[in-house]
Amino acid sequence: METHSKILSIPLEGIHSEHCALIVDDALDKTKGVLNHNVELNNHQAKIEVDTKQFNLKQLTENIRDLGYDVTTLKKTFPITGMTCASCAVSVESILSFEEGVVSAAVNYANATATVEYIPGIAKLENFKKAIQSIGYDIIIEESENQEDELTKHQEQQFSALKRKTIAAALFTFPVFVIGMFFMEMPYANWIMWAFSTPVVFWYGRSFFINAWKQTKHGKANMDTLVALSTGIAYLFSAFNTLFPEFWHSRGLHAHVYFEAATVVITFILLGKVLEERAKGNTASAIKKLIGLQPKTVTRITKDGQQEDIKISDVLIGDLLLAKPGEKIAVDGSVLSGTSFVDESMISGEPIPVAKNLNDKVFAGTLNQKGSFQYKAEKIGSDTLLSQIIQMVQNAQGSKAPVQKLVDKIAGIFVPIVIGISILALIVWIILGGDNGFTQGLLAMVTVLVIACPCALGLATPTAIMVGVGKGAEKGILIKDAESLELAKKIDTVIFDKTGTLTEGKPSVVATLWKEESHQLHSILLSMESKSEHPLAEAVTKHYSGMHPQKVTEFESITGFGVKAKIENQVYFAGNKRLLKEHNITTDAFFSEFIARQAELGHTLIYFADQQKTIAVIAIADKIKETSIEAIKQLQALDIEVIMLTGDNESTAAAVAKTVGVTEYKAGILPEDKLTYVKILQSEGKTVAMVGDGINDSAALAQADVSIAMGKGSDIAMDVAHMTIISSDLLKVPQAISLSKQTVKTIRQNLFWAFIYNLIGIPIAAGLLYPINGFLLNPMIAGAAMALSSVSVVSNSLWLKYRASKL
Repeated sequence: METHSKILSIPLEGIHSEHCALIVDDALDKTKGVLNHNVELNNHQAKIEVDTKQFNLKQLTENIRDLGYDVTTLKKTFPITGMTCASCAVSVESILSFEEGVVSAAVNYANATATVEYIPGIAKLENFKKAIQSIGYDIIIEESENQEDELTKHQEQQFSALKRKTIAAALFTFPVFVIGMFFMEMPYANWIMWAFSTPVVFWYGRSFFINAWKQTKHGKANMDTLVALSTGIAYLFSAFNTLFPEFWHSRGLHAHVYFEAATVVITFILLGKVLEERAKGNTASAIKKLIGLQPKTVTRITKDGQQEDIKISDVLIGDLLLAKPGEKIAVDGSVLSGTSFVDESMISGEPIPVAKNLNDKVFAGTLNQKGSFQYKAEKIGSDTLLSQIIQMVQNAQGSKAPVQKLVDKIAGIFVPIVIGISILALIVWIILGGDNGFTQGLLAMVTVLVIACPCALGLATPTAIMVGVGKGAEKGILIKDAESLELAKKIDTVIFDKTGTLTEGKPSVVATLWKEESHQLHSILLSMESKSEHPLAEAVTKHYSGMHPQKVTEFESITGFGVKAKIENQVYFAGNKRLLKEHNITTDAFFSEFIARQAELGHTLIYFADQQKTIAVIAIADKIKETSIEAIKQLQALDIEVIMLTGDNESTAAAVAKTVGVTEYKAGILPEDKLTYVKILQSEGKTVAMVGDGINDSAALAQADVSIAMGKGSDIAMDVAHMTIISSDLLKVPQAISLSKQTVKTIRQNLFWAFIYNLIGIPIAAGLLYPINGFLLNPMIAGAAMALSSVSVVSNSLWLKYRASKL
């Protein structure tokens, strides 16, 4: 038997002894397509001769990994351009999977990326490019610092070009449609329609023919194939009838033309592509903004005590760095000297900045506030917590979508069946049609392709999505892509972040108790807190902002305790319980019940006292949003499980959960814990929605089946999320789910209307009724039926506006 052999060098990991080599040799023996092999222990590789027709690199890799060893591979993500439907992604994935040296390939249509695992010594990126270009798409393998910007610019240019093409095609189509429908008897009608339809078919619609040809060369067919066939045959048939009408007149038939069918089809399909592109979200900006959290330069303290500005990439582990007021922390590390408050909301999601003292940990991307400190670099580059969050978001976004679009699945079956029926109709008519068999068969073939034209199919989903997204926007729900809107109806579990989602996200005074309440004492407390840098002091200052402050003669900020001030020769204190204990200040039983109650609710307490006794206790908390309780009730009424996840402490989390009516919650968790929790729920077969507002939620948002961000939250959360609630009103969450159900219902109805004419019309168009009653469907009637299906689809989508307004 003839073989197509080739020698490959497979790099191996974990091969440290002759015993290991023998085990791998055994695995190679069992791998199909491996003709000869030799494991080279010194070089840590296997030299194998393979039959390229039978050998499967993925299977070999799996066999070696099952033994506890590994093949050295590289896994990279590449942008893909030119994909227009989910079937395009399948074609690209298939082509990449069969490239030499590729272990696995996964193409994400929503993100327009391909994640490829390959062996660098065997696979060549240039071959990836050639293979993908051969089927009408492209892959960007060149790396540059501005790759994200260049890709975004390219996508914007492509979209602008598509819009211009659609508008121009519509302008040329309009006169063809009017003449074809109402003025067929006017002089030179056919010639005029021919002149206007030619640029539509061969210029504005040229991509359909080019892509269809490239697909055909690889034995594949997609929507482009059907569009090219139907419009191409209708155009050529009409051109023949315009040039040689006597061919039909001599046979007693009228020389009909169908230029309007060809032009209308192309224009409608182009419009469908524009609508779909508008619905797709661009997730590249989310990663760009996450990366932008890390400053480009940092101040390093040299061994002789001098300061120097260096690039982040030049920081080494152990370097002494300076965090100035208002600057972002450059890398992960520990405080060596100085104190400050750092906004760590991107990590914990909590709005209250954290005090940083000696040996406290700091994290890259967090924001230093008014103080200044020096810290030692401990984790740099990809090891920082921020880099890990970025990686988690990239992995979650790059994973394959949980569902494929229904229209593309149907189209994959519909296209070859329609082509087969049209050819079969022609053959049957030639065999059984007698003298006019070829003529009638050609008419039947054209009629089948015209009535089966996918313009209604192309509009079924985009029009419903356009209306659904539009109604969502009217109600303050921004929906990024069609898939999330379609999937939201299946949600059975909703995860809420606490801070900024269930709560307002801003600390404020929620309760006060004064032993000696007076306007003057309020003014004294305001005077002290207005001079404090502590973020909790801002809540007190805002609460008593209507008072006139007193003159402070002496002021001292005591880090970790509070503040001390002298006003009108009297010393006052404001801070935590430890501050009072430090100065032997008593708090009598008058405050006991209040303190216990506020502690139970998880509120933070500030004590205001003079040198002998406590004057007042102020409770500060992050207020629960007014709509949170009702929104959770509505979700639970829909039989949806509601869970709360927060980085806050157990007591605060328990208090908030109890107030809003959530029975299951997790406290004190980090961003990676939220991501893991979402994955666990998904592994149990649940459809998970994540609702959050902060950078710390971004990885979990990206992993969730449907992610919903608060409009008043971080830009990163909104970019990653599939939906954004502009007002941050949680009542919009159950509304979004209801809107999804109505939109999906409309899409299914649209698909019914798009196909019912085909299911009834195609057999009739092929001539099924001719032997019974002599009826043969006229292509003009087929064109009208096609148009009617489009009208039905658009009308039904517009009806969604009325139904959605009732939500």
